[in-house]
Amino acid sequence: MENLVDSLRQTFSGKIVWLSGVSGFKGAWLAEWLLSLGAEIRGFCLPPPTQPSLFDQTGLASRIVWDCADLRDANAVRNSLLEAQPDFVFHLAAQPLVRLSYREPVETWETNVMGTIHVLEALRQLDKACAAVLVTTDKCYDNREWVHGYREEDALGGHDPYSSSKAGCELAIASWRRSFFNGHPVKVASARAGNVIGGGDWAQDRILPDCMRALEKGVTIPVRNKTATRPWQHVLEPLGGYLLLASRLTSLSNIPSSAASASAFNFGPALDSNRTVADLVQEILKHRPGEWEDKSDPAAPHEAGKLNLATDKAFHHLGWQPRWDFRTTIEKTVAWYRDAANCHKPEDFSALTRRQILEYEKS
Repeated sequence: MENLVDSLRQTFSGKIVWLSGVSGFKGAWLAEWLLSLGAEIRGFCLPPPTQPSLFDQTGLASRIVWDCADLRDANAVRNSLLEAQPDFVFHLAAQPLVRLSYREPVETWETNVMGTIHVLEALRQLDKACAAVLVTTDKCYDNREWVHGYREEDALGGHDPYSSSKAGCELAIASWRRSFFNGHPVKVASARAGNVIGGGDWAQDRILPDCMRALEKGVTIPVRNKTATRPWQHVLEPLGGYLLLASRLTSLSNIPSSAASASAFNFGPALDSNRTVADLVQEILKHRPGEWEDKSDPAAPHEAGKLNLATDKAFHHLGWQPRWDFRTTIEKTVAWYRDAANCHKPEDFSALTRRQILEYEKS
């Protein structure tokens, strides 16, 4: 991956990146990676959604310029993005939790769909070359519980408010791209990632942080959906895809946005990383001893049982493919939480996170 790292450094060094959702788990990892590549980051986000948070642990607030504002505020989005005059945009901000979407469906749609439209509208007013990657999710597909992976051209849908809102995002992105970005200096693509795990995730109602919290307390891990199959991948896998996609978009300055790279891309793991929740927990326990128990609730809100992604398009158009298999992903994730126990200041957490970025780059 050495030549690729050099290429990414050439692409992003000294460039301005507007990054929404920088206070979130994925956003903080992406910020660390971009900073290591020499980029200048202009963040847009609400305060960190969890305590602790990777954003706070790594001290990102003092190392980037960021606007603390709500994605639902169109003026705030526009002012932040246009003031930044970015060379690249990564839109990660969202309401990302399925179970919360049942409790807050309107807020979920306002944040995910209208928030994305606010970003698109701000990009329309940007009069300079810019590569924009807008991130949605693998759950944007009309899930038929197929055993084979979903491809980018498969039907969009969504049972729960979160999934359906992300399908709405994809429809909006495609519509705005066709309607407003042909011949525009801004090139727009969307990215659909699998179930992302990694160190520094402290969210509620996500299996990996639930496991790490339980193990830290020495209590049994509660597992609510043990048979559900997910495309588990380390956070660095899709982030590497986003960086590659943005880099490729910069080569489209004189090409219509209907070009293949200005479209939707799946970033998922190899097929053998499509494992059940029970498999995930068992693998975690190989690295950190503990116990788990089945807490399945027949009355719980619906969540998808099977979900796989096909990533042929990313391989053929971007040269992207997953690098860490299921076992390595779990090993690296558990190692981050283990080593984080010995971190006492932001520099320690930042160094730990960058060390894993370097390990990924060398893999």
